[in-house]
Amino acid sequence: MAVYNTNKFFAFPNHIETLRNKAITPPVHIRIKPINACNHSCWFCAYRAEDLDLGEDMKLTDKLPQETMTDLVTDIIELGVKAVTFSGGGEPLLYKNLDKHIERLATSGIKIGILTNGSFLRGELAKNLAKYCTWIRVSTDAWSNESLRESRKVKIGEYDNIINNMADFKTLGGTCSLGVSFIVGKTNYNHINEYCLRAKEIGVDHVKVAPCIVSNDPIENEEYHKCIRTDALNEILVAQKLNDENFSVVNHYHSLGDKFQKSYSICPFRLYLMVVGADSKVYTCQDKAYTQSGEIGNLKNEGLKALLKSKSYNEEFYSFDPRSKCKHHCVANQKNLELWNFLNIEREHLQFV
Repeated sequence: MAVYNTNKFFAFPNHIETLRNKAITPPVHIRIKPINACNHSCWFCAYRAEDLDLGEDMKLTDKLPQETMTDLVTDIIELGVKAVTFSGGGEPLLYKNLDKHIERLATSGIKIGILTNGSFLRGELAKNLAKYCTWIRVSTDAWSNESLRESRKVKIGEYDNIINNMADFKTLGGTCSLGVSFIVGKTNYNHINEYCLRAKEIGVDHVKVAPCIVSNDPIENEEYHKCIRTDALNEILVAQKLNDENFSVVNHYHSLGDKFQKSYSICPFRLYLMVVGADSKVYTCQDKAYTQSGEIGNLKNEGLKALLKSKSYNEEFYSFDPRSKCKHHCVANQKNLELWNFLNIEREHLQFV
């Protein structure tokens, strides 16, 4: 069964009707960036790279106040949100009392995911996450202690630390899926299979292989990957021979050129997902987090429930035009294209399948 799929939105038909009626309903999924501090310095980090617009207003010292997080969790539960992912910004496992907030969400029936560098996936925190999370995904671009030190400016031994943390996590049992995002660039494309083999050995459930984003310019981005794409894809094909009922290599290493220009006049996927930053501000999506053009609310001024019920939010939602406001990489582009195409089908002809 597929973990990654762009058609998940069809499981929530009420949201499609809401879009047709130009109304607002709570999102299915909220991504929370609880803290901007991080113990790694990844060269490809979208929120810190100088050549990307992402994160232009991000302050490394920001973190969600505990009271704000508590109120946000209350609103999420009362709104009926289905899933929450904790991510960066910074390293989410550095956030104080994260597991307590996760326990409260999970025991209220909300599914939990975490994107992490894996450094702190250990001890009591790991035990609680194994109990309450649906999935955890560790991001890496390294295949050795030396390569991790070079790409993230960490101490020698950090790679082994993360590998050991993941191996130990899998011994805790439970149903939490442990995955890895292997970010491909010019220094590691010929180590994809090597890493996937190691991941399988320690019990990781899957490795998603994806390209790094190096520029807001699609041509520059394509040029960066052009010289390594064939070899990288061959590495992925070799790695996929490791696939079995307990492990899979997922190929997301595709061209990014078509993800910059938008053809839809609203962003329908915003009704399914929104982002809360460590600065207490609410953003349209992860690609526009910590930017003025992506800011749609501030939890310092009003809670999430109040924001979603406001007339101004409805007006902003349906006037937001990605063709002019989103001339950058968009992780939800394919989902938006499929939603937009479906919304524009003549309803009198829907029955003629």
